[in-house]
Amino acid sequence: METALLAPITAIYAAVLTFVYIVLTFGVIGKRRSLKVGIGHGKETEMEQAIRVHGNFSEYIPLALVLFFLAEVNHASSVLLYVIGACLTVARILHAIGLNSSVGVTWQRFSGASTTFVVLLVLAVTNLVLAF
Repeated sequence: METALLAPITAIYAAVLTFVYIVLTFGVIGKRRSLKVGIGHGKETEMEQAIRVHGNFSEYIPLALVLFFLAEVNHASSVLLYVIGACLTVARILHAIGLNSSVGVTWQRFSGASTTFVVLLVLAVTNLVLAF
């Protein structure tokens, strides 16, 4: 018996973003091994940077996916959802690249963070509009 997936667009972006999360996780694991840091950052700048790249991703993605899911199950435009999902994915990858390359401001970090905020704002407004 075949059943329809409740939120197929959310499922696609959740899966893609999970792959990005795994890559960032392996970045932390690799740094831990090369710097021989078992827990925390061990006062190693590179380790702290890798932890923040991973941590920043994990701080924003859950809220974004909850808002994304709610918008989809409440019948937001599929075109809007695909565009927002693509923007979120590119934004988070850019942010990770920028933060991984420098603890200072980079165009990737700035663009990634800015786009992430716009995506969250669009999702929040979309959900409010759909609710009322």
